[in-house]
Parts: sequence; structure tokens; C-alpha cells
Amino acid sequence: QVQLVGSGGGLVQAGGSLRLSCVASGSIFNVNAMGWYRQAPGKQRELVARITSGGITNYADSVKGRFTISRDNAMNTVSLQMSSLKPEDTAVYYCNAEAPRLRQSYWGQGTQVTVSS
Repeated sequence: QVQLVGSGGGLVQAGGSLRLSCVASGSIFNVNAMGWYRQAPGKQRELVARITSGGITNYADSVKGRFTISRDNAMNTVSLQMSSLKPEDTAVYYCNAEAPRLRQSYWGQGTQVTVSS
């Protein structure tokens, strides 16, 4: 099992910045990629950014150039630096960890990000 605890988020004005962090614990050795997803009201959960254990990243087109994902393998943390935030970034953000050898995907508890116009 892998446990994920996210932090950060909150209320910010458009154009502002926020940083999300997520700490993983448990069977970390099974984890490959980690990332952040988000779900806005009435919409499906979508990938925001993802980073592999080797540091390969990918981003949703809507956040490219504004968000940066990083990972500290020694501290078992993944962070998402969000800049130039827009109202459409408002959503609950979920930390995710993939454990392909276990065929499992783990989720954090979600943290609310609200961007006011």
C-alpha cells in the first residue's frame, strides 16, 4: 500500500501562484510515476502533470508554461508549482502515484484550489 498526503491549495486571485505538495509513504519502492490530477464541478478528473521516477514530465496543454511539476525521490515528495493561475484552474487537485508492478494507482485526499477573477 501507498499513502499520499497532499497539502497546499487555497484561494488566490487570477494571475497569482500556489504550490501543492504531496508526501508518499508505505511501499514507495513500487511507485514509478507520480502526478497531479484535478476535477472541477461537473467535469471528469483530468491529468494536470505527471513525472516519472526518472524525471520525465508531461503536462496538460492547458497548463504548459504555467505549471511545473517536480519530484524529490529521497523525500518521497512531488510538488506542483502553479503560476499565472486562471479561474478555469479552479478544481480539487489530487495527488496520484502509479505502482505498475502492483497494478495499482493510489490517490491522495484532494485539495481545493480556487482562483477568483
